[in-house]
Amino acid sequence: MTGAPVETPRIALLHGPNLGRLGHRPVQHYGAFTLADLEARVRGWAAERGMRVGCFQSDHEGAFLQHVHGLAGIVDGAVVNPGAWTHYQWSIRDALEVLSVPFVEVHLSDVDERAKTEPHRGVSVVRDLAVATVAGKGPDGYREALDILKGVL
Repeated sequence: MTGAPVETPRIALLHGPNLGRLGHRPVQHYGAFTLADLEARVRGWAAERGMRVGCFQSDHEGAFLQHVHGLAGIVDGAVVNPGAWTHYQWSIRDALEVLSVPFVEVHLSDVDERAKTEPHRGVSVVRDLAVATVAGKGPDGYREALDILKGVL
């Protein structure tokens, strides 16, 4: 983005498949909190930074794509955890590229560390589009992502 800083940035918080099951997934990778808990934390952190956040999660690629397409002209940036789509879903990458706002890729677990035993996790089809990637910091990674976006916007 160019021009003057955005006074009250509008941020999309986007979660891909299985993240709606937080609280039921392996604690060692994802923690014991729910998606609602995480979204409440992110909204609070965003408010502290003078940002507004809208949240969306889907296990369905088409619904996710339609939502991202509908954000054009509405949001100033995004925090995106594509979940498993990170590793192979080029359509998600294309939608984020067309959206054309700064975004931070976030993962609760350390996907690079996990790639040592699960090689497919070493690929991110969105990383080169993102202004930054934050991984392995649990919920605090989302706070860091907001700080990064605040600096960019």
